[in-house]
Amino acid sequence: MITPEETIQLRAFVRYDGLLLAILWTVSFACYIIGLSNPAVSMLAVGLVLSSPFFVAQRLKVFRDYGRGGVISFLRGWAYVALTFFHASLLLAVVYYVYFAFLDHGYFLQSIHQLLNSPENQQVLSQYATVEEFNQMLNDMQSVRPIDLALSMLQANTIVGILLGMPIAALLKKKV
Repeated sequence: MITPEETIQLRAFVRYDGLLLAILWTVSFACYIIGLSNPAVSMLAVGLVLSSPFFVAQRLKVFRDYGRGGVISFLRGWAYVALTFFHASLLLAVVYYVYFAFLDHGYFLQSIHQLLNSPENQQVLSQYATVEEFNQMLNDMQSVRPIDLALSMLQANTIVGILLGMPIAALLKKKV
């Protein structure tokens, strides 16, 4: 049974760690945008995203060892991870919205268009779809509003957090 004090403690850790994860994801997003014109930076973006589960696992370990006295159940660990991803996803959705609504000015889609139309990519892309299909996809992407994109990313990141929370919590659960 969870007490009100334990709930307050869980929320405090989750909010702080969600902020840290959101910062990690924001740096990754910035690297991705920069990486559209510099492939080396895009690899850093991928690395940062792939480090997210390990980062959250480390933060869960800190919560378990310092906030919970070295003991945490699977369900509490899972709740911690899922809520951390949810809080980070909320903050990242705001970042996405601000970027695409006020800062992008078509740069993202223009970069994707240039990438798809480069001679080296034309050969590979022709195996998957026609040029018209890719142009239609880009037109469809132009019609997506920034708020819709932000909300879909909020949903996707939250679901990923719920799913990743199970193995992370299972690995780090510790009973007396």
